[in-house]
Amino acid sequence: MGRRTVQSADQQSAFRAGFGVFAECLLTGVWVALAALPLLTLPAALAAGAAHLRRHLADEPATWREFTADLRDAARCGWLVGLAALAALGLLWVDLTVVRAGLPGGPVVAAVGVLAVLGAAVATLRAAVRWRPGSAWRPLLADAGQRTLLDPAGSLLLVCGLGVVAASAWLALPLAGPALGIVVAAALAVEWRHAPH
Repeated sequence: MGRRTVQSADQQSAFRAGFGVFAECLLTGVWVALAALPLLTLPAALAAGAAHLRRHLADEPATWREFTADLRDAARCGWLVGLAALAALGLLWVDLTVVRAGLPGGPVVAAVGVLAVLGAAVATLRAAVRWRPGSAWRPLLADAGQRTLLDPAGSLLLVCGLGVVAASAWLALPLAGPALGIVVAAALAVEWRHAPH
């Protein structure tokens, strides 16, 4: 009887810890969504969200104050990454508009454009997860681009996560915020698979 009680207490403790991490992911997603409202700050918001989750998992102080400090630090040059992402989306929109006009070979051009934007989104997400205070974005993006190509399984997982965010936004826009936190957690997990231990 005593052994069952200890086992049951351990299971409850593990459930609470797991549920606490899940709740923190949802909260992080809301913070990331709020910080990314100007759109130029999306990469910095993702970086700050990943830093917040790393702190939470390491049992370090992980509050709004630390999140905003990381956001300010990541946004110093991260806004340029956000500007490049917006430019890429603009190019994709032009590409799809031209394809709809009846360009010969249009479906192939459209597919290449969509794949390029998805690859850039995954590389940006991977770079944001690897960001640390004081990090430069250019080397992070170069390294993330390489990992995006060399780890197709992880990249596909992140594309699926981005699809969940898009579907959540389509169904009910407020659901996209918490879903962003789950994608940040997934990106952390994907990157930790190959991190030296």
